[in-house]
Amino acid sequence: MSDVSIRQESFLMPGYQDGRFREKFHHLIWRIIAPLPDKPYLRVKYRVIKGLWPDLDQPKTFSEKVQYRKLHDRDPLHATLVDKAAAKAYVDEKLDAVYAVPAYWVGTDLATVDWSKVELPAVVKPTHASAQGRFLYNQADIDALIAENPVPDWLKLDHAHYNREWAYSQVKPQVVIEKMLSVNGGVPWDYRFFTFGGRVFCVQVDIRHEGMGYSCFYSRDWKRMPFLDADYLPPFPKEVERPKRYDEMLSVAERLGEDLDFVRVDLYASDDWVHVGELTLYPGGGFENYQPAAYDRILGDLWTLEPAT
Repeated sequence: MSDVSIRQESFLMPGYQDGRFREKFHHLIWRIIAPLPDKPYLRVKYRVIKGLWPDLDQPKTFSEKVQYRKLHDRDPLHATLVDKAAAKAYVDEKLDAVYAVPAYWVGTDLATVDWSKVELPAVVKPTHASAQGRFLYNQADIDALIAENPVPDWLKLDHAHYNREWAYSQVKPQVVIEKMLSVNGGVPWDYRFFTFGGRVFCVQVDIRHEGMGYSCFYSRDWKRMPFLDADYLPPFPKEVERPKRYDEMLSVAERLGEDLDFVRVDLYASDDWVHVGELTLYPGGGFENYQPAAYDRILGDLWTLEPAT
Protein backbone atom coordinates (compact mmCIF):
# COMPACT_ATOMS: atom_id res chain seq x y z
CA MET A 1 0.00 0.00 0.00
CA SER A 2 1.47 3.34 -1.06
CA ASP A 3 0.48 6.93 -0.40
CA VAL A 4 0.22 9.20 -3.44
CA SER A 5 0.45 12.97 -3.11
CA ILE A 6 -2.50 14.45 -4.99
CA ARG A 7 -5.04 17.15 -4.27
CA GLN A 8 -7.44 15.92 -1.59
CA GLU A 9 -11.12 16.36 -2.45
CA SER A 10 -14.52 15.05 -1.39
CA PHE A 11 -17.73 13.87 -3.06
CA LEU A 12 -19.68 16.64 -4.79
CA MET A 13 -22.88 17.64 -2.98
CA PRO A 14 -25.79 18.36 -5.35
CA GLY A 15 -27.94 21.38 -4.61
CA TYR A 16 -30.93 19.27 -3.62
CA GLN A 17 -28.86 17.61 -0.86
CA ASP A 18 -27.60 20.76 0.85
CA GLY A 19 -29.69 20.38 4.02
CA ARG A 20 -31.94 23.36 3.39
CA PHE A 21 -35.45 23.60 4.81
CA ARG A 22 -36.99 22.42 1.55
CA GLU A 23 -34.98 19.19 1.62
CA LYS A 24 -35.95 18.51 5.23
CA PHE A 25 -39.60 19.25 4.45
CA HIS A 26 -39.50 16.84 1.52
CA HIS A 27 -38.07 14.07 3.67
CA LEU A 28 -40.95 14.52 6.10
CA ILE A 29 -43.44 14.13 3.25
CA TRP A 30 -41.63 11.04 1.93
CA ARG A 31 -42.00 9.40 5.35
CA ILE A 32 -45.72 10.22 5.41
CA ILE A 33 -46.41 8.79 1.94
CA ALA A 34 -44.03 5.79 2.31
CA PRO A 35 -46.88 3.25 2.84
CA LEU A 36 -48.43 4.10 -0.55
CA PRO A 37 -48.12 1.66 -3.47
CA ASP A 38 -45.56 2.57 -6.12
CA LYS A 39 -47.78 4.44 -8.59
CA PRO A 40 -49.53 6.83 -6.18
CA TYR A 41 -46.27 7.29 -4.25
CA LEU A 42 -44.47 8.39 -7.41
CA ARG A 43 -47.35 10.63 -8.48
CA VAL A 44 -47.31 12.48 -5.17
CA LYS A 45 -43.53 12.69 -5.00
CA TYR A 46 -43.35 14.01 -8.56
CA ARG A 47 -46.03 16.61 -7.78
CA VAL A 48 -44.24 17.81 -4.64
CA ILE A 49 -40.83 18.11 -6.33
CA LYS A 50 -41.78 19.31 -9.81
CA GLY A 51 -45.05 21.14 -9.12
CA LEU A 52 -47.22 19.23 -11.60
CA TRP A 53 -48.85 15.85 -11.89
CA PRO A 54 -47.10 13.32 -14.16
CA ASP A 55 -48.77 11.29 -16.88
CA LEU A 56 -47.65 7.82 -15.87
CA ASP A 57 -49.86 6.00 -18.40
CA GLN A 58 -48.84 7.88 -21.54
CA PRO A 59 -45.51 9.47 -20.53
CA LYS A 60 -44.05 12.10 -22.83
CA THR A 61 -41.29 13.91 -20.97
CA PHE A 62 -37.99 12.37 -19.95
CA SER A 63 -38.92 12.67 -16.28
CA GLU A 64 -42.22 10.88 -16.82
CA LYS A 65 -40.51 8.10 -18.76
CA VAL A 66 -38.08 7.50 -15.90
CA GLN A 67 -41.13 7.00 -13.66
CA TYR A 68 -42.67 4.67 -16.25
CA ARG A 69 -39.49 2.59 -16.30
CA LYS A 70 -39.65 2.27 -12.51
CA LEU A 71 -43.20 0.99 -12.67
CA HIS A 72 -43.03 -1.31 -15.69
CA ASP A 73 -39.54 -2.26 -16.89
CA ARG A 74 -38.43 -5.51 -15.24
CA ASP A 75 -35.49 -6.40 -17.49
CA PRO A 76 -33.26 -8.66 -15.34
CA LEU A 77 -30.19 -7.02 -16.88
CA HIS A 78 -31.02 -3.81 -15.04
CA ALA A 79 -30.04 -5.35 -11.70
CA THR A 80 -26.53 -5.92 -13.04
CA LEU A 81 -26.25 -2.44 -14.50
CA VAL A 82 -27.14 -0.54 -11.31
CA ASP A 83 -24.83 -2.67 -9.14
CA LYS A 84 -21.53 -0.80 -9.10
CA ALA A 85 -19.60 -4.02 -8.53
CA ALA A 86 -21.47 -6.37 -10.90
CA ALA A 87 -21.49 -3.75 -13.67
CA LYS A 88 -17.71 -4.05 -13.93
CA ALA A 89 -18.03 -7.58 -15.30
CA TYR A 90 -20.70 -6.40 -17.75
CA VAL A 91 -18.37 -3.66 -18.99
CA ASP A 92 -15.56 -6.19 -19.41
CA GLU A 93 -17.88 -8.46 -21.41
CA LYS A 94 -19.20 -5.72 -23.68
CA LEU A 95 -15.93 -3.90 -24.18
CA ASP A 96 -12.53 -4.79 -22.78
CA ALA A 97 -11.04 -5.24 -19.33
CA VAL A 98 -9.22 -1.90 -19.58
CA TYR A 99 -12.42 0.16 -19.25
CA ALA A 100 -13.81 -0.88 -15.85
CA VAL A 101 -12.25 0.81 -12.82
CA PRO A 102 -10.26 -1.88 -10.92
CA ALA A 103 -11.81 -3.01 -7.62
CA TYR A 104 -9.70 -4.04 -4.63
CA TRP A 105 -12.48 -5.37 -2.40
CA VAL A 106 -16.25 -5.96 -2.35
CA GLY A 107 -18.07 -6.90 0.85
CA THR A 108 -20.13 -5.81 3.82
CA ASP A 109 -17.61 -5.77 6.70
CA LEU A 110 -14.53 -3.55 6.73
CA ALA A 111 -12.89 -5.99 9.13
CA THR A 112 -12.41 -8.37 6.19
CA VAL A 113 -10.44 -5.89 4.04
CA ASP A 114 -6.81 -6.78 3.41
CA TRP A 115 -5.51 -3.22 3.35
CA SER A 116 -2.11 -4.38 2.09
CA LYS A 117 -3.84 -5.00 -1.26
CA VAL A 118 -5.47 -1.57 -1.44
CA GLU A 119 -3.39 0.93 -3.38
CA LEU A 120 -3.93 4.51 -2.28
CA PRO A 121 -5.57 6.77 -3.19
CA ALA A 122 -8.79 4.77 -3.37
CA VAL A 123 -12.55 5.25 -3.31
CA VAL A 124 -14.94 3.44 -0.98
CA LYS A 125 -18.66 3.57 -1.73
CA PRO A 126 -21.87 1.51 -1.61
CA THR A 127 -22.59 -0.60 -4.68
CA HIS A 128 -26.32 0.11 -4.56
CA ALA A 129 -26.63 3.87 -3.97
CA SER A 130 -25.55 7.23 -5.34
CA ALA A 131 -23.79 10.32 -3.91
CA GLN A 132 -22.35 8.33 -1.00
CA GLY A 133 -18.75 7.40 -0.34
CA ARG A 134 -15.33 8.56 0.73
CA PHE A 135 -11.96 9.20 -0.78
CA LEU A 136 -9.02 7.50 0.92
CA TYR A 137 -5.73 9.32 0.43
CA ASN A 138 -3.59 8.03 3.31
CA GLN A 139 -3.51 5.83 6.40
CA ALA A 140 -5.27 8.54 8.44
CA ASP A 141 -8.25 8.31 6.09
CA ILE A 142 -8.35 4.54 6.49
CA ASP A 143 -8.19 4.85 10.28
CA ALA A 144 -11.04 7.37 10.25
CA LEU A 145 -13.11 5.15 7.98
CA ILE A 146 -12.65 2.16 10.28
CA ALA A 147 -13.32 4.19 13.43
CA GLU A 148 -16.45 5.90 12.10
CA ASN A 149 -17.58 2.92 9.97
CA PRO A 150 -20.37 4.32 7.79
CA VAL A 151 -20.91 0.91 6.20
CA PRO A 152 -23.93 -0.16 8.32
CA ASP A 153 -25.72 3.06 7.38
CA TRP A 154 -24.79 2.66 3.72
CA LEU A 155 -26.13 -0.88 3.66
CA LYS A 156 -29.52 0.42 4.86
CA LEU A 157 -29.88 2.73 1.85
CA ASP A 158 -32.77 1.52 -0.27
CA HIS A 159 -33.46 3.22 -3.60
CA ALA A 160 -36.10 0.59 -4.33
CA HIS A 161 -38.11 1.93 -1.42
CA TYR A 162 -37.11 5.59 -1.37
CA ASN A 163 -37.44 6.23 -5.13
CA ARG A 164 -39.24 3.01 -6.15
CA GLU A 165 -36.39 2.16 -8.51
CA TRP A 166 -37.13 -1.51 -9.11
CA ALA A 167 -33.68 -2.64 -10.26
CA TYR A 168 -32.18 -1.88 -6.83
CA SER A 169 -34.58 -4.33 -5.20
CA GLN A 170 -32.64 -7.05 -7.02
CA VAL A 171 -29.20 -5.92 -5.80
CA LYS A 172 -27.45 -7.21 -2.69
CA PRO A 173 -26.26 -4.15 -0.71
CA GLN A 174 -22.47 -4.16 -0.50
CA VAL A 175 -19.51 -1.81 -0.44
CA VAL A 176 -16.72 -1.60 -3.00
CA ILE A 177 -13.21 -0.22 -2.62
CA GLU A 178 -11.77 0.69 -5.98
CA LYS A 179 -8.91 2.55 -7.57
CA MET A 180 -9.13 6.33 -7.45
CA LEU A 181 -8.57 7.85 -10.86
CA SER A 182 -6.60 11.07 -11.11
CA VAL A 183 -6.27 13.75 -13.76
CA ASN A 184 -3.88 16.67 -13.24
CA GLY A 185 -3.52 15.80 -9.58
CA GLY A 186 -7.24 15.72 -8.77
CA VAL A 187 -10.46 13.76 -9.19
CA PRO A 188 -11.40 13.61 -12.90
CA TRP A 189 -14.43 15.32 -14.34
CA ASP A 190 -17.52 13.19 -14.87
CA TYR A 191 -18.81 12.90 -18.45
CA ARG A 192 -22.40 11.60 -18.49
CA PHE A 193 -23.52 10.37 -21.90
CA PHE A 194 -27.30 10.37 -22.42
CA THR A 195 -27.68 7.39 -24.74
CA PHE A 196 -30.99 6.53 -26.42
CA GLY A 197 -31.24 3.25 -28.31
CA GLY A 198 -27.48 3.09 -28.62
CA ARG A 199 -26.96 6.66 -29.82
CA VAL A 200 -25.62 9.51 -27.70
CA PHE A 201 -27.64 12.73 -27.83
CA CYS A 202 -25.84 14.88 -25.27
CA VAL A 203 -23.19 14.85 -22.57
CA GLN A 204 -23.55 16.29 -19.08
CA VAL A 205 -20.16 17.37 -17.74
CA ASP A 206 -19.73 17.56 -13.96
CA ILE A 207 -16.74 19.74 -13.16
CA ARG A 208 -14.54 20.44 -10.15
CA HIS A 209 -12.98 23.88 -10.36
CA GLU A 210 -11.27 25.78 -7.56
CA GLY A 211 -13.04 23.74 -4.90
CA MET A 212 -16.50 24.16 -6.38
CA GLY A 213 -18.80 21.87 -8.33
CA TYR A 214 -20.37 22.87 -11.66
CA SER A 215 -22.28 21.22 -14.46
CA CYS A 216 -23.11 21.87 -18.11
CA PHE A 217 -24.41 20.08 -21.19
CA TYR A 218 -22.80 19.58 -24.60
CA SER A 219 -24.30 18.15 -27.77
CA ARG A 220 -23.03 15.03 -29.49
CA ASP A 221 -20.90 17.22 -31.77
CA TRP A 222 -19.58 19.11 -28.73
CA LYS A 223 -21.48 22.38 -28.81
CA ARG A 224 -22.66 23.98 -25.56
CA MET A 225 -26.37 23.36 -24.99
CA PRO A 226 -28.60 26.00 -23.34
CA PHE A 227 -30.11 23.93 -20.53
CA LEU A 228 -29.28 22.45 -17.14
CA ASP A 229 -30.80 20.81 -14.08
CA ALA A 230 -31.39 23.89 -11.94
CA ASP A 231 -31.56 21.84 -8.72
CA TYR A 232 -28.25 20.05 -9.26
CA LEU A 233 -25.09 22.15 -9.68
CA PRO A 234 -24.58 25.70 -10.98
CA PRO A 235 -23.62 26.14 -14.64
CA PHE A 236 -19.93 26.22 -15.44
CA PRO A 237 -19.09 29.80 -16.51
CA LYS A 238 -16.47 28.77 -19.05
CA GLU A 239 -16.35 26.63 -22.16
CA VAL A 240 -15.23 23.01 -21.74
CA GLU A 241 -12.62 21.75 -24.15
CA ARG A 242 -13.60 18.71 -26.19
CA PRO A 243 -11.87 15.72 -24.55
CA LYS A 244 -8.90 14.38 -26.46
CA ARG A 245 -10.39 10.87 -26.44
CA TYR A 246 -13.94 12.01 -27.14
CA ASP A 247 -14.44 9.73 -30.16
CA GLU A 248 -13.46 6.74 -28.05
CA MET A 249 -15.81 7.90 -25.29
CA LEU A 250 -18.68 8.11 -27.78
CA SER A 251 -17.94 4.59 -28.99
CA VAL A 252 -17.80 3.22 -25.42
CA ALA A 253 -21.11 4.85 -24.47
CA GLU A 254 -22.91 3.65 -27.59
CA ARG A 255 -21.62 0.09 -27.31
CA LEU A 256 -22.75 -0.09 -23.69
CA GLY A 257 -26.12 1.39 -24.61
CA GLU A 258 -26.84 -0.56 -27.78
CA ASP A 259 -29.18 -3.06 -26.07
CA LEU A 260 -31.10 -0.48 -24.03
CA ASP A 261 -33.80 2.05 -24.89
CA PHE A 262 -32.03 4.51 -22.57
CA VAL A 263 -29.00 4.51 -20.31
CA ARG A 264 -26.76 7.27 -19.02
CA VAL A 265 -23.18 6.09 -19.37
CA ASP A 266 -20.91 7.90 -16.92
CA LEU A 267 -17.29 8.07 -18.02
CA TYR A 268 -13.99 9.45 -16.77
CA ALA A 269 -11.16 10.32 -19.13
CA SER A 270 -7.66 11.69 -19.40
CA ASP A 271 -5.46 12.13 -22.44
CA ASP A 272 -4.30 8.54 -21.92
CA TRP A 273 -7.35 6.49 -20.88
CA VAL A 274 -11.13 6.18 -20.67
CA HIS A 275 -12.89 4.44 -17.77
CA VAL A 276 -16.54 3.63 -17.09
CA GLY A 277 -17.76 5.07 -13.80
CA GLU A 278 -21.27 3.66 -13.70
CA LEU A 279 -24.38 2.96 -15.76
CA THR A 280 -27.40 4.99 -14.69
CA LEU A 281 -30.97 3.92 -15.46
CA TYR A 282 -32.88 6.41 -13.31
CA PRO A 283 -31.03 9.77 -13.52
CA GLY A 284 -31.98 11.95 -10.60
CA GLY A 285 -34.82 9.55 -9.85
CA GLY A 286 -36.66 11.20 -12.75
CA PHE A 287 -37.16 14.40 -10.76
CA GLU A 288 -34.70 16.68 -12.55
CA ASN A 289 -35.59 20.34 -12.83
CA TYR A 290 -34.51 20.90 -16.43
CA GLN A 291 -34.48 24.55 -17.42
CA PRO A 292 -35.74 25.56 -19.89
CA ALA A 293 -38.47 23.01 -19.16
CA ALA A 294 -38.87 22.27 -22.88
CA TYR A 295 -35.75 20.10 -22.68
CA ASP A 296 -37.58 17.60 -20.51
CA ARG A 297 -39.84 16.96 -23.50
CA ILE A 298 -36.95 17.11 -25.99
CA LEU A 299 -35.15 14.34 -24.11
CA GLY A 300 -38.40 12.44 -23.69
CA ASP A 301 -39.07 12.45 -27.42
CA LEU A 302 -35.74 10.67 -27.96
CA TRP A 303 -36.70 7.79 -25.66
CA THR A 304 -38.73 5.05 -27.33
CA LEU A 305 -39.92 2.95 -24.40
CA GLU A 306 -39.76 -0.81 -24.55
CA PRO A 307 -43.12 -2.53 -24.05
CA ALA A 308 -43.99 -2.97 -20.38
CA THR A 309 -42.83 -6.30 -18.94
